Amino acid sequence: MLKFPWYFLCFLWIIIPACDLSPKKNVSSSIHHKVILAGSTSIEPIAEKLAEHYMEHHPGYKIEVQGGGSSAGIQAAKMGAADIGMSSRSLKKEEKIFWEHTIAFDAIVIIINPANGIQNLTLSQIQKIFSSQITCWSDIDKSRSGKITVITREEGSGTRGAFEELIMHKTEISPRCLVQDSTGAVREIVASDPNAIGYVSFGGLNEQVKGVCIEGIPPKMQNMITSDLSQKYRIIRPFLFLTSKTPSLECIQFIEFIQSTEGQKILQEEGLIPSYEKIRKHD
Repeated sequence: MLKFPWYFLCFLWIIIPACDLSPKKNVSSSIHHKVILAGSTSIEPIAEKLAEHYMEHHPGYKIEVQGGGSSAGIQAAKMGAADIGMSSRSLKKEEKIFWEHTIAFDAIVIIINPANGIQNLTLSQIQKIFSSQITCWSDIDKSRSGKITVITREEGSGTRGAFEELIMHKTEISPRCLVQDSTGAVREIVASDPNAIGYVSFGGLNEQVKGVCIEGIPPKMQNMITSDLSQKYRIIRPFLFLTSKTPSLECIQFIEFIQSTEGQKILQEEGLIPSYEKIRKHD
């Protein structure tokens, strides 16, 4: 019978578990980079498409996108619950604690039912409609009749925040307005009510509703990027990604992808204005 020195047996006892030859999953194929985005429901579906494209070309990355509204996204980024906050409005003074990354620009479009013959509204008329100073379509066009059904977004919505900033200014939105919590809900009501009016992101415009001209300017892409101020569509807002001032490498790489030619092409296909267009000032 063979006998082994005690120290050799001890060596085997230590080394054999370390040499486990059982098959294991390739560690490199598992998720080892995760980025959480939260905020604007206008940016949410676009961020999801960007995330899908990025993950497809970057195995091992998990980009998780959550909604909740711009204010919720700002708060989530502030508290560290999200790596990136998504805001579809400019930040208020007290919120400027982040690095702001402009990923694109978007237009807000005033929508009405296609059966409504109104083609144009002024900024003043829009303000009066949403503050209940104008309540009937006949006050806009004598040939029209019917009480206006006004649809707005919920408090905390970035689209509402931008609408208040760019159109309402210090005038309050009337509490008589019907409040909806998504672009789709606003669009659905306007599509079903001939007397309704609402506002959506340019990317949310479809054949179910009609986008009206503002001060005679149609809501078309060429009018949003033109350098001719007399023909420029005026209701334009930034789409922002917000990070801490010490973002992770994963966050930086994802944002760099979005701001690249490849990422901006995806955003353009979704009806957004590239971030490199010189329209940062609302004229």
